[in-house]
Amino acid sequence: MKKQIALLTSAALVASMLAGCGVSTDTNTSGTAATSAAAADTASAETATSTAASGDAEEITWMFWDDLSATEDLISQGYGDVIDRFNKDYEGKYHVTPITTNLEEYYSKLNALVASGDTPDMFIVSPGPNLDAYVDPGIAADLTPYLDEDGWKDTFAGDSVFSQQTYDGKIYAVPLNIAAACVFYNTEMLEKAGAEVPTTYDELIDACEKLKTAGYTPITISAGTAWCLSMLAGYLCDREGVDLAKVESGEESWNNDKTVAAGEKLLELSQYFQPTAAGDDNDIATAAFYNEEAAILIQGSWAIAQINGANPDFEDKCGVFQFPGIDGGNDPDRVIAKSDSLAMSAKTEHPDACIALMKYFTDDTAQKYTAEVGGKIPVTNVQYDESAAPKQLSYVMDIFKNASSTFGFYNESLATTEAGSEFDDTMVSMYLGEETPEEAFQSIEDWYVDNIR
Repeated sequence: MKKQIALLTSAALVASMLAGCGVSTDTNTSGTAATSAAAADTASAETATSTAASGDAEEITWMFWDDLSATEDLISQGYGDVIDRFNKDYEGKYHVTPITTNLEEYYSKLNALVASGDTPDMFIVSPGPNLDAYVDPGIAADLTPYLDEDGWKDTFAGDSVFSQQTYDGKIYAVPLNIAAACVFYNTEMLEKAGAEVPTTYDELIDACEKLKTAGYTPITISAGTAWCLSMLAGYLCDREGVDLAKVESGEESWNNDKTVAAGEKLLELSQYFQPTAAGDDNDIATAAFYNEEAAILIQGSWAIAQINGANPDFEDKCGVFQFPGIDGGNDPDRVIAKSDSLAMSAKTEHPDACIALMKYFTDDTAQKYTAEVGGKIPVTNVQYDESAAPKQLSYVMDIFKNASSTFGFYNESLATTEAGSEFDDTMVSMYLGEETPEEAFQSIEDWYVDNIR
């Protein structure tokens, strides 16, 4: 199937996305396929222990990458509220049971269920090229007819919000929110260290050096969760001017001056990472930031809900800045953007119940919560109170408003999910010193020659 993926590559599309947010005054993971019975059994066991359906209601399942009963993440808590509200309102008619796991294992467990013929009725997906893993085999249903009914699609903030969920003119997932990759910083730490908020890569190195001299850990990041490190690598590649389409097609080699320069900068920055970065997963690395053990977190606005949910008092000293540009490099106003998106199984026996639940995720109650509590940008025309939203959201909105264009995670923008995993793993290997930047990008080039071209 020929992929039709528009990556929101113009400022006009970004503007239309924001214009539809209705502000009253106003981002991974790709996983490798796994078919192990153990993974499927784990997910099935989680389903069995969740809330039981009542009466003769139509039972559907919804799979998500967080534990709704234990999470501190405010977006996840909002999803839990949607589930509870849906089950209450449709009591006796429809009932949804969540299947939950953690982010790192999500795709392996989802793919195991798909392989065993137990595909959940609905499941969260990462939009963009990786969605084709569920579109091409006919796993994800075409949602276009449902969106066209009863004006549901008209409630969204324009067609641009569906650009990364669209293949051959058909929409295969519904976006639930919009988030941007960005850099969080502790305002007090930077001030005490005498560091300025950086706008260029050289200024970022200078800020890290001042933070280190002042006795602070400059940066916390996860290399144990590979996509976190590869997101940084992708930003550096883009800032260096790497043409992803050309290296994908073979017109240029993955091993070129720009990719190598990006790799060298990643290694330069890594001297300022926390000592445990190689083993820390994303949750641990993020906790080091909101627990004030490190000054800078390279992450995305999707982390606002996690930061504020775990440490509400930290909000006042949590600043946000756009990932810096490189002097003489590519457009510094390009932003990595993504969304949580919801797909429906093409084989579900309860499509009406699934669509009803999707509409709950995108109704005014859920979308207001997305902005006012979760700190993400809503995807519908809902009106929300900016003064009630997390302070960090206004910084992210400024980043979006000034963005010249957006692009996706590298690992979610490559030809296949396997290619994304190869990029992730190779960036970790380079960080660990197992390969030089030249060797690392030559490894990716060799893999492409063997598997893609």
